[in-house]
Amino acid sequence: MKYTRIFTILFFFSLLLPAQVIKIGSIAPDRSPWNDALKEIARQWEAITMGQVKLKIYPGGIAGGEDDMIRKMKVGTLGGAVLTNIGLTKINPDAFVLSTPFVFHSEKEMAYVMERLNPIFENQIKEKGFKVIIWTMSGWVNFFSKNPVLYPQDLKKQKLSFTTGEPEMEQAWKKSGYHIVPTEMKDLMMALQSGMVDSFYLPPLVAGSGQFFPLAPHMNTLKIAPLVGGMVIVDRIWEKIPDNFKSAMMDVVKKQSDKLDLETATLEKKALATMKKNGLTIHEAPADSLTKWKEEAAKGIDELIGKKFSREIYDRLQQILREYRGKNEG
Repeated sequence: MKYTRIFTILFFFSLLLPAQVIKIGSIAPDRSPWNDALKEIARQWEAITMGQVKLKIYPGGIAGGEDDMIRKMKVGTLGGAVLTNIGLTKINPDAFVLSTPFVFHSEKEMAYVMERLNPIFENQIKEKGFKVIIWTMSGWVNFFSKNPVLYPQDLKKQKLSFTTGEPEMEQAWKKSGYHIVPTEMKDLMMALQSGMVDSFYLPPLVAGSGQFFPLAPHMNTLKIAPLVGGMVIVDRIWEKIPDNFKSAMMDVVKKQSDKLDLETATLEKKALATMKKNGLTIHEAPADSLTKWKEEAAKGIDELIGKKFSREIYDRLQQILREYRGKNEG
């Protein structure tokens, strides 16, 4: 009875407090698994905080692209955002080290590295005025091409589409000997149809949903780079939330993130199966190919180290990978 009275008092006291409405921007489409997860987080956060914290979600790019959302968070018109690694890099350039091509071999490697680098990234991002609520890793980026691409020399014979806005990475690909054609995502279909490009690298889900694969019907299973993202909230807004709620709130986000990872993996399998039925040929990466891809990538790494991300974070990443591989591949 005593605890019931205390809870009742706290509940009625909470009704007297004004609700904190946090506006969250996202490029994930409405009615997508990603936006459904956000809605569930919003529902559970409101319950945990007894109505003190409410999320108002702006899906499908309503709040603008990632640059727009970051700017709006800085001026106070958005309280948070769900970002890809491109957006996180705009806040903290060192996070781009996770997108370096051909660095990671598996999800387990990625998880091991993230566990050790996350505290560094989160402190850097906090210094910029943001709180990282969750990191996500949702699959990998693969090559799609008009003709099979198994080794670097195969790709060098083709024109590779590259999303604009990352000049350092563009130069790294060029220095490694590839024919890069900067292309906006909205123009990729036209570029493929006209022959302006012959290949691109995207997540299979995007290649399928955008219907790009019929024009580039060969996919290499080689893992180019992981899809990293995260949810951030303006730090001064997060600090206003009572501390006694935060542990439960973070548990909710972790559970939703884990569930979303499984759903994304399932969706990707279904997408690949559908694409195979409609003409996609999936090529297993030859056992000796990764070494050759890494050798070619090394030719352009100087365009990234010290320009896109710091030497310190790159060396730390390599040290952690050596540590992991020494334990697991010896």
